[in-house]
Amino acid sequence: MSGVPQLLFLEHLCNPRWPLLSLRAMDSTVPSALELPQRLALNPRESPRRPEEEEPHLLSSLAAVQTLASVIRPCYGPHGRQKFLVTMKGETVCTGCATAILRALELEHPAAWLLREAGQTQAENSGDGTAFVVLLTEALLDQAEQLLKFGLPRPQLREAYATATAEVLATLPSLAIQSLGPLEDPSWALHSVMNTHTLSPMDHLTKLVAHACWAIKELDGSFKPERVGVCALPGGTLEDSCLLPGLAISGKLCGQMATVLSGARVALFACPFGPAHPNAPATACLSSPADLAQFSKGSDQLLEKQVGQLAAAGINVAVVLGEVDEETLTLADKYGIVVIQARSRMEIIYLSEVLDTPLLPRLLPPQRPGKCQRVYRQELGDGLAVVFEWECTGTPALTVVLRGATTQGLRSAEQAVYHGIDAYFQLCQDPRLIPGAGATEMALAKMLSDKGSRLEGPSGPAFLAFAWALKYLPKTLAENAGLAVSDVMAEMSGVHQGGNLLMGVGAEGIINVAQEGVWDTLIVKAQGFRAVAEVVLQLVTVDEIVVAKKSPTHQQIWNPDSKKTKKHPPPVETKKILGLNN
Repeated sequence: MSGVPQLLFLEHLCNPRWPLLSLRAMDSTVPSALELPQRLALNPRESPRRPEEEEPHLLSSLAAVQTLASVIRPCYGPHGRQKFLVTMKGETVCTGCATAILRALELEHPAAWLLREAGQTQAENSGDGTAFVVLLTEALLDQAEQLLKFGLPRPQLREAYATATAEVLATLPSLAIQSLGPLEDPSWALHSVMNTHTLSPMDHLTKLVAHACWAIKELDGSFKPERVGVCALPGGTLEDSCLLPGLAISGKLCGQMATVLSGARVALFACPFGPAHPNAPATACLSSPADLAQFSKGSDQLLEKQVGQLAAAGINVAVVLGEVDEETLTLADKYGIVVIQARSRMEIIYLSEVLDTPLLPRLLPPQRPGKCQRVYRQELGDGLAVVFEWECTGTPALTVVLRGATTQGLRSAEQAVYHGIDAYFQLCQDPRLIPGAGATEMALAKMLSDKGSRLEGPSGPAFLAFAWALKYLPKTLAENAGLAVSDVMAEMSGVHQGGNLLMGVGAEGIINVAQEGVWDTLIVKAQGFRAVAEVVLQLVTVDEIVVAKKSPTHQQIWNPDSKKTKKHPPPVETKKILGLNN
């Protein structure tokens, strides 16, 4: 007797459009162990609900996660759309990078904060996969909501999701069918990664990044991403981009000294090149014009002493992040010191890592100055770069100089280059590659569906829900590419059921990812699954969000003497982008 209801239940899972009447007719003959799978059989996306019949969310974090995912979803994949992002400083940026969008959003909901932290951690550790983390988290929480509505307890749901994640991580290495050889040109492995994050063709830049990474790689196989610099100069086109030996920055050369031809000794300063606080009010007690003259003379003597100490320590190049004082610059010219004003903190941090010298907060000689062969300026069209060059067989740094007509285009190309460098760093740790374009997600969904159909109890429905969430990612790729989603998903499901696990979503339909060269790095995908699992398993156990804020009135009661208490500024009103209170 038990074999027939079980067979009917499996057929229902394969065809979720069966009417409810079929399930109700089976209730009298199904054992109690199969009641839960029957209640969970219907696909929630296939049963439309009227707006007036919507039930409140059982997961308090679902609404915030759905709102955040709706911002990221249109940017997912190589055919994702761009967004005009207005930052806090009023700067407008055109980008489709999920990491940049998440960083700029003002979030209030704790679940949104948690998800953004997971996405940013994924980007910092792997360089890619932020949108994957956000979208898969939303899909899994959406399925978890439906499982909870059908009566699955939260502890069992958490345990079943953890088991499904372990199955995914165990199966993932078996899908790796390509590997980057230790002596192989990495251009083919970086091509799909770099072309995913920009609208411009990246063939030329891919070759530049591959050559730079290959040349910087150590003999023992290790690779340091900071040894490949990126310098964006306006003017020209992307095809005019090139490689320069050494580390180039788009800094500004100040003063008369502009070149060091040999034996450059570099000091880096995260402070103005001049008085420590030029706008600070004087605190000295001055009672006469003579006192004022003596005070000014003492300040000049202090600056000359500081610059003289730099020259005495052999420093002939000073790179500063702050403003450059004209009088101090004159002293630097007197002692033969080249002063370079860095345009961004990233540039000077790169110099600190490559030159192996600290970033100093004051104008003092470093105990370990940076050393290179020469420092000079290089004109590239209308752009000007400052190059730190080494004359040796194994140069410790190479720079990809990007050219472009617009600032937005340069930023997009710069993001693509950084994604390529990070991808090569991951491949140096684990050279295995898995199919991209949603093929891996479809293969994992097939595996979970096959196992979930054979499992009894809560694990079976949870596996099927996890499989549906994985299919949500290739579905999003098809939507962003403007394809007929139902036809594409049906065709992909058919070929994957037939055993062809290399079929993914392309610009015009399904493609063979091996022939098209669309790959994902195994280590990045595995780290993404771990990040998603950590967020989802934490959020499914949250039943309520309690906001406890400090009350100024309460503080005044405990501190009645307002003159002795510290004055706290009023809280700044921020824009509530995701302030969803549940």
